[in-house]
Amino acid sequence: MIKDILIEICCGSYEDCLIAHNNNVDRIELNSALELTGLTPTLATLLKVKQLTDIPLCCMVRPRTAGFCYSEDLYQIMLADAKILLDNQADGIVFGFLLSDDRIDKKRTLEMTKLIHSYDKEAVFHKAFDLCPDLDQASQVLIDCGVDRVLTSCGPDIVQGITKLKELDQRYQDKLSYLPGGGVTADNINHILEASGCRQIHMTAKQNYNDNGDYIAVDDKTLKEILSRI
Repeated sequence: MIKDILIEICCGSYEDCLIAHNNNVDRIELNSALELTGLTPTLATLLKVKQLTDIPLCCMVRPRTAGFCYSEDLYQIMLADAKILLDNQADGIVFGFLLSDDRIDKKRTLEMTKLIHSYDKEAVFHKAFDLCPDLDQASQVLIDCGVDRVLTSCGPDIVQGITKLKELDQRYQDKLSYLPGGGVTADNINHILEASGCRQIHMTAKQNYNDNGDYIAVDDKTLKEILSRI
């Protein structure tokens, strides 16, 4: 931790995790395809990262880009992916299920949470939360389902949503942990922490790269600059 702030880094590859490890972060969210805002990582990547570090590692379970209203077949695949990742030392699962009207799918969220908790691991609802029309109602659904943490910007980006985030955190913090994320930079990280009152932060510290096509990865220099501002 830096000044009692828990630092979570969103990583899309083993190389990203190596950078996070070398900067002594507190938790990793492991994805693939950050340029698609994060999909389910490969099992091989999880196993390789677990050989590298004992930093707690929560794995994204998201089978495709776009929205979060899935067919029954995709839902069953997501449950199977979660089980495989948990069987192979994932410390938590990051997921999100919405109905066609963007309210939280309570039935699926409860089922996934029960699966994760059967391994004594963390159930984390991702930024699908931000699409919900009523964030108070959505928070209550997550609490009813036993979700441990929600990653949120409470709006298009964390700076615009900071007032709502503080309000939610003050109202529900004893039942649900709010993890601020979405647009965190060296220039705004102190404002986000001070204005929200949260003691944890999620970031990618990303840069755009090109290898016969564009992709996104964690950048060591950018991460160090952000961490230096806390």
